[in-house]
Amino acid sequence: MSRFFGEIRQAGYVVRDIEAAMDYWSRVLGVGPWFYNERVPIENYVYRGKSYEVHNSVALANSGPLQVELIQTRNDAPSMYRDFLQAGNTGLQHNAYWTTNFDADLARLTAAGFKVAMSGEVGKNGRFVYFDTEDHPGTVVELSEIAGPKGKMFDMIRDASIGWDGSDPVRPFPQLSTL
Repeated sequence: MSRFFGEIRQAGYVVRDIEAAMDYWSRVLGVGPWFYNERVPIENYVYRGKSYEVHNSVALANSGPLQVELIQTRNDAPSMYRDFLQAGNTGLQHNAYWTTNFDADLARLTAAGFKVAMSGEVGKNGRFVYFDTEDHPGTVVELSEIAGPKGKMFDMIRDASIGWDGSDPVRPFPQLSTL
C-alpha cells in the first residue's frame, strides 16, 4: 500500500486492439467478465491545460480486488494514452487509486508537488486526474473519484468476477444513470 495514495485499485493497459485484448485476458488468463464501452462518456476532458473531445473504448474486469482496465484510443485527441502509444509502448500505462474524498486528496497531492497532466469526469462524482510523470517516465498515477455511480459500477463489476465460470466473457457497460 502506498503511504501517499492507499491501495492500488486498478491497473490500466493501453492496447491497440481492445477486442483481441479482451479475448486474450478472458480465454488465456481467465480474467473476466469484461464490461465493454465502445465510447466512454468523458466530460470536461483537459490535457495539459487544453480541452479536447476524446473517443476512447474501455473494458473493465476484476482479478480479485484489482480492477483491470483495457483502453483503446479511437481518435487522435491528445492524451497520455496517445503519448504512450506514440512512444512505441503498449501495456500497463497507469495505476489508479480510488477516493471518495477527491477534493481533499487532490489538494493534498498537489500540495505535495504532484502535477495534473490529464483530467475529466465520467458521471456524477466520477472525476479523475492523471499526474505528470516528467520525473518518472513510464507507468503514471491516476486518482479516481468513486463517490457516485461510477463507484457502484465498479462494485458491480467486481461482484460479477467472483466465481465467474468463463461464460458470456464480454458484456455491455452498465449505464451510469441506472446505478
